[in-house]
Order: sequence, then C-alpha cells, then structure tokens
Amino acid sequence: MKQIQDILKKNSLRANKYERCGKVITIDTKNGKYVIKSKKNNQDIFNYLVTRNFNCYPDIIDNDGHYEITRYIDNIDIPDEQKMNDLITLVANLHSKTSYYKELDDAQYKKLYEDLSNNIEYLKEYYNDLITIIDSKVYLSPSEYLFARNYSSILSAIEFCDNKINEWYKKVSSLGKARVSVIHNNLNLSHFIKNNSDYLISWDKAKIDFPIFDLYKLYNIKFKVGEDFNDWYYVYVKDRDETTHCSEINKLWWIKNRMLLYWQDYSCDISFSEDTNLVSIWDKTD
Repeated sequence: MKQIQDILKKNSLRANKYERCGKVITIDTKNGKYVIKSKKNNQDIFNYLVTRNFNCYPDIIDNDGHYEITRYIDNIDIPDEQKMNDLITLVANLHSKTSYYKELDDAQYKKLYEDLSNNIEYLKEYYNDLITIIDSKVYLSPSEYLFARNYSSILSAIEFCDNKINEWYKKVSSLGKARVSVIHNNLNLSHFIKNNSDYLISWDKAKIDFPIFDLYKLYNIKFKVGEDFNDWYYVYVKDRDETTHCSEINKLWWIKNRMLLYWQDYSCDISFSEDTNLVSIWDKTD
C-alpha cells in the first residue's frame, strides 16, 4: 500500500476512497477516478499502438516502477449482443491497423501440426474405446444411449478436423510469410468498455501473433454458451479485403479442434447435434 501511496503522491493525486476488485484497485480522487494494477512488460505494445493510431485503451497516467495507473472509464450498459458486435468490430480494427507480414517458422508450424494430429488420433482411440465398452453392455444408461446414437456424427467431426489440419499444413508449408498483428489475447465482454468511444482493457497478455488467436478465444467463450459464431465472424471480415485473410482463415481448424476437446471434457453428458457452424465457414472460404 505504501508503494501505491508513493505513486499517487508522485502524480499529485490524493485518494478519498479505495476499492479493490481482484488484482485491480480503483481510486476516487478529487480529480476523478483512476485504476491501479501491477505493471506488465507491455510498454512496447502500447508504443506500437500509438504509431499505428490505435488509442482505444485507457489513458496511461504512470507506468513507472511496479504499478500502472490508468484513467477510469465508466461503462455504458448495452445488450450483450450489441456489445459483442462492437467488440469484434474494434478487434478487427486493431488487427487491421497493426498487421504486417513476417517470415514463417517452419519448425513451429510442423510442431503445431504434429501435436494436433496426435490429439486427433488420441480422440479417435478415446471414442473407439468408449463405444466398445458401451457395445458390450446389455442395458445402457441415458447418457450412454445418447453417445451411441451420435457416435457416427462425432467420428465425422473428427475426420473433418483431420482433413482440414492436413489441408492447412500443406498450404502454410508453401507460404514464405504470414500475416501477424497486435492481438489482445484476453478478449472477453468484461474487457470491453462502451463510452463515448469503445475501449479494450486488460492488455496484460497482448503480443504480436496471428490474428486468428483472438477470434479463437472468443469462439471458445461463445461456443460454451451455445451461440452461433458465424454472425460474429462475418462482422469481423465485413468491409475488409478478403484476400488479407486467406492464410489465417485456413487456421480455423484450431476452432474446430477445440470443439472436439470440449466434447471429450463433457464425455457423454451433453446433447450432440450435427454442427454445420464451422463447416459453412470453410465452404465459403476454401
């Protein structure tokens, strides 16, 4: 607390009230509200954002020492659907303004390909063993019956992933460069603030990487609550040059593969249905 008081004194701020929420401290002063949190080594990211004319983050008052002070921004309450739409539009703008091309690391792609191919093989064996156990039973529980009824659909989804991973690897193996950008790397509706402008907060994990990873994490969140990601994806690519996305669109196998991991986590305690969500995206972008 003494360190925080020293930072406030340094910036001529006097706290009237402290409020802690997790790792963040909100401070009321006569000059307004501020947020103090532990500093992360991401100043290079903010410096780059400035050069690219992207300023949709809270004003940084002080980031010396071990803490960072930013100006507090009030959040306007809007429906989650509209909030998601605005968030993806903002993220698309972030990626567009900060993107450039870099040489591909063949070894990195090969390792990703091998790791995920191994995951697919593991899932095939996992579900094969599961159906073998179920087939040996005379009477099935409701969850076992549900799994057996949808076993062929699960295998089809696995084969879809397997085929797309192989297609993806062939394509990236022939590329010399790939598009990268600043990614927030921690996207969530709670990290989006609506005010006079739109803002992203919690930049602690931000880095230079493939833009698809931001969408991948968002997809995980929306899939968990059973929402269709297609609409959000088309918001992301709207009014943008499709050719810019060709290489990263072919990385959407990450998303499909993650769906299989969810199925494994839930075992047979979920209701399976034919998923055409990502398939439709592939059909329109291949």
